[in-house]
Amino acid sequence: MADVLKSTAAKPLVFMLCLAPMLLLVWNALYGDLGANPVETITHETGEWGLRFLLITLAISPLRQWFGLAVLMRFRRMLGLTVFFYACCHFMIWLIADHSLNFTDMVEDIIDRPFIALGFSSLVLLIPLAITSNQASVRRLGRHWKKLHQLTYWVTLLVILHFIWLVKADYLEAGIYAVVAFSLLLQRLPLRKWIFTKASV
Repeated sequence: MADVLKSTAAKPLVFMLCLAPMLLLVWNALYGDLGANPVETITHETGEWGLRFLLITLAISPLRQWFGLAVLMRFRRMLGLTVFFYACCHFMIWLIADHSLNFTDMVEDIIDRPFIALGFSSLVLLIPLAITSNQASVRRLGRHWKKLHQLTYWVTLLVILHFIWLVKADYLEAGIYAVVAFSLLLQRLPLRKWIFTKASV
């Protein structure tokens, strides 16, 4: 497993897997297979895939700690940028399809509907994370880089709340995402590390 992930072909393969949901959406759009409401389908799918890739990105550190898969770290930047890509697509579809690039209407919608405000806030927080995802920023920011990228945790909370608030009937899917997200966030708490340290003594 580790040898496969270390191979030169691993990154291009992961990149293609990251793009696969979007390529499938484009394919379905070309062949008219997006259901009765294509815009709603694309909006939902891009948002949900952004959430899925966000959870996958959060899972990298636990997988490294629990199973010694340090090689996964080489994919974290790519996965993080994939989250930003799908979030931007999700936002642009909403802006174009729902508001026809009318920024005044967009602002009013953000103010009037709290779940929109949550989603928009998460996108705003993702912007500095995407901009500083390169090695030059890591060197320039030093220890502040890690503090800045802890915004990912707030992004996760905002996106989960955005998803739950958006759901009108069946909360099962949103509940599953919430459980996974909070599990990944809780394992980062100092208390968890203290418990495991004491248990190993």
